[in-house]
Amino acid sequence: MEVYILKSCDTCRRAVKWLDAEGIKVRVFDIRIDGISGDVIKAAIAALGWEKVLNRRSTSWRTLDEGKKLDMDAEKALSRISDNPTLMKRPLFVVSESFVVGFDKSAQDSLMEITS
Repeated sequence: MEVYILKSCDTCRRAVKWLDAEGIKVRVFDIRIDGISGDVIKAAIAALGWEKVLNRRSTSWRTLDEGKKLDMDAEKALSRISDNPTLMKRPLFVVSESFVVGFDKSAQDSLMEITS
């Protein structure tokens, strides 16, 4: 499993700690330091929809030029996230061909199902 996080994000740190406690082996990537490939973003958008992958509540979104927020679609979301990975909802879990974004009870249940 791979997980894309921001080390400064409390939710991301909680997710990594939970994975460790569950004994789930994971490769952690900090999107500010390690980045994230366009292929991973594209696959996540294809699997989950751009609306779930793009974080419109983030500071990065709020500071984005208004023109770049207009007429959002999958292609534009891919471009925006590729240019600024902090626009992606986090954490993003990648397990083979499966993707889970966020870290709530539903995400935990999905991760347990995927990894068992």
